[in-house]
Amino acid sequence: MSLASLFGFGPSIEINIQLDDEELKQKIEYKVSRDLRESAPLYFDGEAVSGKVLISVADNQKLIHNGIKAEFIGTIEMFYDRGQQYNFVMMAQEIASPGEIKNTVSFPFEFKNAEKQFETYIGINVKLRYFVRITIMKRVGKVEKEKDLWVHSYIIPPEINGSIKMEVGIEDCLHIEFEYNKSKRETTGAVPNQYNESETVTKYEIMDGAPVRGEIIPIRLFLGGFELTPTYRDVNKKFSTRYYLNLVLVDEENRRYFKQQEVTIYRESDSQEDIAKLENLNSSDSRSSQTIKGTSRLN
Repeated sequence: MSLASLFGFGPSIEINIQLDDEELKQKIEYKVSRDLRESAPLYFDGEAVSGKVLISVADNQKLIHNGIKAEFIGTIEMFYDRGQQYNFVMMAQEIASPGEIKNTVSFPFEFKNAEKQFETYIGINVKLRYFVRITIMKRVGKVEKEKDLWVHSYIIPPEINGSIKMEVGIEDCLHIEFEYNKSKRETTGAVPNQYNESETVTKYEIMDGAPVRGEIIPIRLFLGGFELTPTYRDVNKKFSTRYYLNLVLVDEENRRYFKQQEVTIYRESDSQEDIAKLENLNSSDSRSSQTIKGTSRLN
């Protein structure tokens, strides 16, 4: 990426940020827009973020700068308040003193024990991201380049995972009881400036026609094909993301009866390498299940 100086004066500069062992890390693909997807290397809480920045100046030119700075930043951006960002992590180091650059030079950087207590998240109204930013200070203005990284967190789910029961019915006519062995709603801001946005992840029809008393219907909802996240509650006091099972009973006169139950989603990893990192870094976030299963009984 070529960056011109402020107002188009000065040499043409190319900045390339390279993270250590980036080619060995798992890549997480994410949606930037409807038709554009990008990827970022996966990191964990407490893991060092290190690498080098390559700065290239066009032939026969030189860049005079007032210092070069590297930053590791974790920030929350509210889409309804685009002018406001909330930085919850900010680490900075000077990687070059004032001087001049000719041709191509390389500067290393390292952020040890970089805190990443929250997961990367891109939602409807909010974005939580981590990135490395390189800033070249000039006599007039500055030149910046950013590189995103993705963060996942795992925890061991509680051994006791109580069943979920949902009941809906028409008095003296029909009663349905749902029991699960194991919509998505995003809330941003705080009272009174709080925004709620709901999104239907998927819908299933589990029964049609005349019910039979005592009949048991097995139910299994496969979630592996959806881009789900763990449940987030009051992340940095800025936003929450919750998932719900909505049970809807529609009678022959098209009247609807509703019941809702929140479910907690954890992130789960089958990778022994990830499990080892979890133990070594003593991470403390979430884990995700891939199916929700249970039965419904007609009484």
